[in-house]
Amino acid sequence: MAQANSVAAPPQGGKSLSFGELSGIVLSLFGAFLALFIASKAYTAPYAFHMFVFALAGLGSAFFIFKRHTLRPAVIPQEINGKPNYNYGPIQFASLAAVFWGIAGFLVGLIIALELAFPDLSMGLPWINFGRLRPLHTSAVIFAFGGNVLLATSLYVVQRTCRARLAGDLAPWFVVLGFNLFIVIAGTGYLLGITQGKEYAEPEWYSDLWLTIVWVVYLLVFLATLWKRK
Repeated sequence: MAQANSVAAPPQGGKSLSFGELSGIVLSLFGAFLALFIASKAYTAPYAFHMFVFALAGLGSAFFIFKRHTLRPAVIPQEINGKPNYNYGPIQFASLAAVFWGIAGFLVGLIIALELAFPDLSMGLPWINFGRLRPLHTSAVIFAFGGNVLLATSLYVVQRTCRARLAGDLAPWFVVLGFNLFIVIAGTGYLLGITQGKEYAEPEWYSDLWLTIVWVVYLLVFLATLWKRK
């Protein structure tokens, strides 16, 4: 995405939306309406639920982008007093998300361990039986907890070793928020019974497609940061 500091403030003292912000809002709203349209055509409630989650994420991201535009300075400096102006916001979010998903994953592990000893603990409810919670536990610990730790660590290290601010303004946020949206879609899919039935590859095709987009943006952010290294 375009750097926010590439757009100068207008003479009146205000500031205009950058190309990245404008395109991000447009794409977010388009994705939200597309998800609502697909939800209206869904044959099953679980698929419709996932489309509603995507729609809420699209509306939320449009609001987030506009709100961030109103709070950010007209120009985001790459350096302050000769030192790199590191972007720690996405790193802090991924770190907190890792803590949250770690606690959630360990809690689910405790529940399924208790279900081994007390099979009636699920009370006959399909979405919390052992068969659905067991992959949720492993994926939450490996992918949700471990994935956010990976993102936070790599985005921190690449800045410090390159002595350069992360490339892009909104792109790093898209990576961490988009990855956690994938976690929500995948995790709720386990509980609702929407999986491919493959060990450690349970999320459905639309979850995989979304994750592919997130990883491509992550690669571009990483490579672009290396490109402008000091």
